[in-house]
Amino acid sequence: MPFKEILEDMLSQLPGAEGAIIADWEGEAVDQVARIDDFEMKILGAHKGIILTRLRDALQRVDGGEIEEVLIHFARTTVLITPLNEDYFLVLALASKVLTARAASVMRRCAAHLRREIC
Repeated sequence: MPFKEILEDMLSQLPGAEGAIIADWEGEAVDQVARIDDFEMKILGAHKGIILTRLRDALQRVDGGEIEEVLIHFARTTVLITPLNEDYFLVLALASKVLTARAASVMRRCAAHLRREIC
């Protein structure tokens, strides 16, 4: 199944979701679906890739294991980040009114599907 279809399915389950992007380890977009500006979604993905890389580096220094997911709350937006493997990650942007626990659950299912497609 194409990545875009998987991302669209995830967003369809989350009213208030603003977009999702799969990016590589350099923050380069692989595929995305967005209800916000496409360029903004790409920038969001690249910036969250930097955060993920920094967190991975910090955890490596303290032997903290692997990151499963990252949740960041902003005033108007919530962002979830999850690695798909060593080279790719998924970012989900949500309006702040979306239930985070539900969004995380839907994202985990989507990430599992994407991991099967990538391998």
